[in-house]
Amino acid sequence: MKLSGFVKEIIKDSLIIFASIIIIITILRQIFYPDMAFDLKSIYIIMTFSLIGALTGFILYSPNDLSEKQMRIRIVIHFFALEIILISLGIIIGIINSALSIIILALQIAVIYVIVRLLSWQNDKKVAKSINEKLMALKKDI
Repeated sequence: MKLSGFVKEIIKDSLIIFASIIIIITILRQIFYPDMAFDLKSIYIIMTFSLIGALTGFILYSPNDLSEKQMRIRIVIHFFALEIILISLGIIIGIINSALSIIILALQIAVIYVIVRLLSWQNDKKVAKSINEKLMALKKDI
């Protein structure tokens, strides 16, 4: 994949992460704190975490094709790097002040990571199906 295409993917992933966090927080606030509203500082913090989370996607970038094993190793490294970076950033900013806060943030990161991976997998499935259909059409023409 070209670097420009990868940058587009990073931006898309950042927006998906941001939207997922906002949707999840909105639903949870409606259930547990219906009168609580978003403040601008919270939105900026969520945007920053989303962008940093998506930027760690450069761990997955390679101009050459990777084997399945190499890609799985990179995904594991990416996940742990993401957890460490975002939890460290949360401690530095001061939004994490206990072990329970660390566990909750780690679980939130994991859930959103799974959502992004599932969406990427669905997109890859659509692209593979499209390629297979084009190949079948070419095969029929020959």
